[in-house]
Amino acid sequence: MFNHIPYPRQAILVTCQAEIDNMGKTIDKKNIITLSWHMPVSYDPPMYAIAVAKKRLSYEMIKRSEVFCVNFLPYKLKDKVLFCGRNSGSAKDKFRETGLTAVECEKIHCPRIKEAEAYLECQVSDMVEAGDHMIIIGEILKADEKRKGKRIFHLGGDSFTTTE
Repeated sequence: MFNHIPYPRQAILVTCQAEIDNMGKTIDKKNIITLSWHMPVSYDPPMYAIAVAKKRLSYEMIKRSEVFCVNFLPYKLKDKVLFCGRNSGSAKDKFRETGLTAVECEKIHCPRIKEAEAYLECQVSDMVEAGDHMIIIGEILKADEKRKGKRIFHLGGDSFTTTE
């Protein structure tokens, strides 16, 4: 596989919220997905792209809500990032299980993560099929960087590193 070649890549947590069907009930669900396939794609308008597997709950939630928030986490939270990447939101409440704090975004109906170093509130502008993934392009409606800590980079598998 080629997957190891472009690493390390900054690991992010993408948050989303949507009404989903859960055992015959409609619930308003918040979820977190760990990703390392992402990038800025435009300055004007400001846009950011994420790649999400079509089989993931977060993909369905983003498709329904048409919004998502990209959260850049510090290295010290690597265990929470790994937990969110190893567990399905269909079976777990990742906010509760990790202790990460959900805060309502300002421009979109979606949570962001209070502990994040920075975040991007995005409105979906396009979705492009790419094999087993969808590239979801979002217009950035709000960007905020509150801290300048060391961010987390994924090396592959369960391994992470950070910058100096």
